[in-house]
Amino acid sequence: MAAESASFDIVPVVILLGAAVVAVPLFRRLGLGSVLGYLAAGLVIGPFGLGLFSDPAAILHVAELGVVMFLFIIGLEMQPSRLWAMRRDIFGLGLAQVLACMALLSWVGVALGFPWSQSVIAGAGFVLTSTAIVMQLLEERGEISTPKGGRIVSILLLEDLAIVPLLALAAFLAPGAEEMTLATRLTGVAIGLGCITALVLAGRYLLDPLFRILARAHAREVMTAAALLVVLGAALALQMGGLSAAMGAFLAGVLLSDSTFRHQLEIDVEPFRGILLGLFFLAVGMSLDLAVIAGNWRLVATSVAAFMVLKACGTFAIARLFGAPAREALERTVLMTQGGEFAFVLYGTALSVGLIDGTANAVLTAIIIVSMVLTPLLVLLHDRIIRPAPVSEDGTERPDGLAGNVLVIGFGRFSQIVSQPILARGYTISTIDSDPEMIRAAGSFGFKVYCGDGTRLDILHAAGVAHARAVIVGINDRAAATKIVSLIKAEYPLVPVLARAFDRAHMMELLRAGADDPIRETFESALALGARSLATLGEPPEVIGDILDQVRRRDAERFARQFSEGIMAGRDLLLANSPKPDRP
Repeated sequence: MAAESASFDIVPVVILLGAAVVAVPLFRRLGLGSVLGYLAAGLVIGPFGLGLFSDPAAILHVAELGVVMFLFIIGLEMQPSRLWAMRRDIFGLGLAQVLACMALLSWVGVALGFPWSQSVIAGAGFVLTSTAIVMQLLEERGEISTPKGGRIVSILLLEDLAIVPLLALAAFLAPGAEEMTLATRLTGVAIGLGCITALVLAGRYLLDPLFRILARAHAREVMTAAALLVVLGAALALQMGGLSAAMGAFLAGVLLSDSTFRHQLEIDVEPFRGILLGLFFLAVGMSLDLAVIAGNWRLVATSVAAFMVLKACGTFAIARLFGAPAREALERTVLMTQGGEFAFVLYGTALSVGLIDGTANAVLTAIIIVSMVLTPLLVLLHDRIIRPAPVSEDGTERPDGLAGNVLVIGFGRFSQIVSQPILARGYTISTIDSDPEMIRAAGSFGFKVYCGDGTRLDILHAAGVAHARAVIVGINDRAAATKIVSLIKAEYPLVPVLARAFDRAHMMELLRAGADDPIRETFESALALGARSLATLGEPPEVIGDILDQVRRRDAERFARQFSEGIMAGRDLLLANSPKPDRP
């Protein structure tokens, strides 16, 4: 009996994993994206498909942790300085889009004959874009760290913050809301601000020392448990304060973004994030109540069309108003025309306070889910019409257990030349590149290049960075090169890292990140051309050699002086901003 019970408990897990394993690769192969694969798989195995699951709400409640962990990882990429630089986009662009879309969407319910209070809440729920879907699509497209991706992230952050006043609005519009006193509302706001303050103080003074103590114990599983504790604890703290759990996780990530343990935290949380986020999309697909849609199909279809069209108009107009090119504005519009997971929270609150009834909640939930299902299809259509087709990775291999003497990251024109003298002396190299076309071109000339993104630590592990005698970073991406150097030096400080620098400023960035010997890509070639010019003018070789040595020495002296001045300036700024000791 015990054995049968244990076997039965495993069945749902096997079904969920099996559905994901079958559907996601199939949909990605068809060019439809992983999000739509998860949604379709959830619909098939859910209560309105094969009926293998009867309570998708319970799964959705657990799977929302995937969204929480996703925002934690995004927070790790958002250093406070970067977040401060985004303040105009967050509180300018984001706030403008939320207000404009609310003003437009609130009229949909009114036009369909619903009361004003219900129409406002229905429209407000649709304003809250799905963070999970948009971030997943941005990640798949490699656009999270781009300027246009950063603007979308800013809007999403403001929308996550907007859930707090919107929940208060639902309570205010509810029958009997006039009984709530101003003191009660102010108390709620004070509790929320207190939770944020406590989290900021804990992140500033407790988290880094905590991880330093745990690291000395050399227990990997404890570090993983601590990482999960930080994510879930921060989410719980803000949730108890009446704020968004996802915002709590994001804030915890931001507070740890400058920590020396940020890469370790990202590695520990990433597997849980991926599985739970996939489970979230599966649960959303299961929650699509076909009976509600069939019984109210005219209302659902009309509402979905009206909400998406009006939100698209508002999003596009605000994007253009804030100076976005038409192409970027259209792409942002396609990505953000759906409702999101926080709408479920808002509608649930509206139901609990008596603002809407159960049928209205089911219809609104169906409208949100249908819009979420349509988004990957709209993105696919946009990409087919506007963007070039993605480059296929057929004919490429992923790195797995490579062990060359030298790891070369990027195999463009720069790294191809760098590799020649290394190979000529009999050393072995392992090479990774993220461009499938480059990999296939290298293969036609007899070079074995593996497909992999050097900014991912798991790819670097598989490429053999732990055993390499040297690493050469030769990619044609300034920001990514600095990130790779920082990542390798954080995990393997003793591995020599030589990097291609674009200019003197980039060379300083690479040195601060830990690079052992960054080389400016044009410096030596320019000196070679200068030497050839002197030879053409009739100068003897020994004179040319002396002149080149003088130029190299003066350049090195200037660079050393500038670099030390930069360090001193940073140190002075740090001291100026640090607390001053009390004097007697």
